[in-house]
Amino acid sequence: MKTLITGIPKAELHLHIEGTLEPAMMLSIGKRNGLALPFPDVETAQKAYDFEDLQSFLDIYYKGASVLLHEQDFYDLTMAYLKKAVSQNVRHTEIFFDPQTHTSRGVAFETVLDGITNALRDGEKTFGISTKLIMCILRHLSEKEGLETLERSLDYRDRIAGIGLDSSETGNPPEKFAELYERARGAGFLTVAHAGEEGHADYIWQALKTLHVRRIDHGVHCMEDDTLVEELVRQQIPLTVCPLSNIKLHVFASMRDHNLKTMLRRGLLVTVNSDDPAYFGGYVNENYLAVQKALRLEPGEIVTLAKNSFRASFLPEEQKKLRLLEMERWISKHNPT
Repeated sequence: MKTLITGIPKAELHLHIEGTLEPAMMLSIGKRNGLALPFPDVETAQKAYDFEDLQSFLDIYYKGASVLLHEQDFYDLTMAYLKKAVSQNVRHTEIFFDPQTHTSRGVAFETVLDGITNALRDGEKTFGISTKLIMCILRHLSEKEGLETLERSLDYRDRIAGIGLDSSETGNPPEKFAELYERARGAGFLTVAHAGEEGHADYIWQALKTLHVRRIDHGVHCMEDDTLVEELVRQQIPLTVCPLSNIKLHVFASMRDHNLKTMLRRGLLVTVNSDDPAYFGGYVNENYLAVQKALRLEPGEIVTLAKNSFRASFLPEEQKKLRLLEMERWISKHNPT
């Protein structure tokens, strides 16, 4: 089973690039930039990664991101993730970034974007990994502030494929950003949104009906509403589930309690992703391994999850077919069990 999980070609669709800032890199970049370090050493940083809920995680997340100031910082961060992803046989990745986290500190929007997209370009050239970049709006801020960020992004539609919604879910429902998403769709952006992680099933309905998103990030609370599940299955709306994140943030008490297997067997288009791997204890393969062990997923279910990752991606249909064909060839060659 480990051979299957670690070797099978896969995509990752729910990955916050700021959430890949490993403690050692955080301290190294902070020192390079002459900053007062957010933590004195790696061990202290790792001990701080003990979260009670989403907000307690976000407090540490923003503290870590404060060391990112220059284009080179964002380049190094992104390239480190791509190297890790390629080592885990990720063939395609769709990466979130949070410009408001940085522009609020005086870092130029272009500094963030140039660092990330230059690394994505070099990563594709060097490793053959395909990528798309999704700009997330911080939902704990006002829609007005989000609209200002959206306006900043319009000149870069050749580099930014989509718009997402992240940060504190509770008290910040999707409908808060109805106008922003209408403008984003009008500008030609693909749309996704975090919903149903901390928020209840109604937040997922809002993301679908009000924001008209193409994909739901997390979405595990959809199981509260049978009608919603039926609609998600009918439309084959992808759900980008992040198992280790869900445990670390106490969405579920333990991995054995996770509903991913039930979701999969109900016919939902479920994918497995790492979210913020530097903080949650594992990249995409570690998420597959943890959920397989706890829920006793069968080889066929692992294959379905990997296939779903390409089906749920924003790759053109022809490229999806090529990636799925590559997967079938790998399975035929290795016959993993």
